Amino acid sequence: MRGCFITLEGIEGAGKSTQAQLLANYLQSLGKPVHLTREPGGCRLAEEIRSLLLVPRSEGMPPMSELLLMYAARAAHVEQTIKPLLAQGTWVICDRFADSSYAYQHGGRGLALGPLDALNHMVLGDFAPDLTCIFDLPPELGLTRAHKRSAADRFEQESLSFFTRARAVFLERAKHNPNRYWIVDATQTADTIQTQLQNRLASLLQN
Repeated sequence: MRGCFITLEGIEGAGKSTQAQLLANYLQSLGKPVHLTREPGGCRLAEEIRSLLLVPRSEGMPPMSELLLMYAARAAHVEQTIKPLLAQGTWVICDRFADSSYAYQHGGRGLALGPLDALNHMVLGDFAPDLTCIFDLPPELGLTRAHKRSAADRFEQESLSFFTRARAVFLERAKHNPNRYWIVDATQTADTIQTQLQNRLASLLQN
């Protein structure tokens, strides 16, 4: 039986990584084989690309270069890690996936949808998560949280307006496909969010 593919999305500081680990622990307690992964990253090649994308660069990075690097990493991640694990029956939980490219490179950077849609189709075809959880909170709060936890990476150094636009794209995508997307109020406590998330998974666990 194929495993389920669950992605966690949202702007910086939304608590995705914490919830991904808690969710993996929960599924393992139910006897489910689980693999926790992230983007950019998730396999050796993609992790190397991740370092190119996240390290601040004095010369900057053209938005199209950023987008192409994201999808180069994603192509390797999907083919080398995600699809093989799903075929084995493993549940895959991924901290960010393609929706982050729409939010950050389209919403944040302003790249046109046409080239992004074409690239997404080229790399993923009709492959998509079974469930996408969007952890939503005001960008001001997210950035405050992010800046407290560690030194800011290249994305975390972006302006408040960048994350305001990214948040809007996340919410817009969720509005048009409520069957796949689920919006979580990320201002709640971690325990409250995790309880809601476990309840939301009930239908997937019954399949």
